[in-house]
Amino acid sequence: MTSRITKAVTAVLAAACLMTFAGCEGQVPRPAVSAEHTDKPDVSEAQEKQIRANILKVVNAANEAKSVDGLDARMSGPELAIRTSEITIAQSTGALDAKTNIPSKMTQAVIPTDSSWPRSIFTITTTTSDQQSQRLLVMVQDSARSNYKLWGVARLFQGAKLPKFAIPSIGAQMGTAKDTGLVTTPEKAVAEYADVLQNGSASKYASKFADDYFRQELAKLSQTVQEGMERNAGTQQQTFQAAAGQIKVMRSSDGGDLVVAQINSEWTRQAGEGRESQPASDSEKALFGNGTATSTMKVTYVNVVAMYVPPAGSHQKITAVGAERQPVKVEAL
Repeated sequence: MTSRITKAVTAVLAAACLMTFAGCEGQVPRPAVSAEHTDKPDVSEAQEKQIRANILKVVNAANEAKSVDGLDARMSGPELAIRTSEITIAQSTGALDAKTNIPSKMTQAVIPTDSSWPRSIFTITTTTSDQQSQRLLVMVQDSARSNYKLWGVARLFQGAKLPKFAIPSIGAQMGTAKDTGLVTTPEKAVAEYADVLQNGSASKYASKFADDYFRQELAKLSQTVQEGMERNAGTQQQTFQAAAGQIKVMRSSDGGDLVVAQINSEWTRQAGEGRESQPASDSEKALFGNGTATSTMKVTYVNVVAMYVPPAGSHQKITAVGAERQPVKVEAL
């Protein structure tokens, strides 16, 4: 790839980065094979605060040390993959990206009444000290005797409207990937959104989704890179696919679902004949390491998307309310 391509891609990637996520905790009721619901949550507001503090203590220590050692004790799912990448990059660049900041204070906690496992707590933080957007945290306890771990983080879009939930003392009900009574199931909504991310307005599902910031920024980035590649006889392609089983759902008071899910993507860039495709940002360089460049480079991303799936008959569109996007692997093909 020529230096012109590299500089152009680096610039837009830098802009894209501004798109802007020992014992058990809580009471331990009897394990249940199927979902059960109690009259009130098994986790209090005070316990949610302590759970969150315990998680952030480990995460912040890993950030300070720029080490992933022990991170899996308090992180899992897509967030573990994302934070591992962020710290790996920081080891090379010398500093963590500002987007990795997770505020310690919250504005709302959505605590479930479900008494079976795995169970999730959805917590919305305050804005960061430098006025970045609020974070939606998904903390998951896999079994009765395990600690809660931070499974997912999505940075909420400015002006995003989340559905209403009961106050923590009353509690909400967790949903499933196959919830009915909605405009579509959460599982299908995520798969269809992945298709929209890949195909834009040409997707057969595009009309089912409201426009959102994440889609807009990805479309701008793709178009800018495409123009640069075409000037130098190169090509680029992005593919998106929902990660199997990586989805958490909370039912809202209005009959809809707030869904947080992992969508994996691959961005393949091929330089023109006789050229090499090089890492296009500091993040990519850090992840590529001492790899040998070829004409084609593939960057693998983990995307976490939060979306609202409205109830059937509401005539509302499915709406993404927050997202996180992070490269986790860079390789020459």
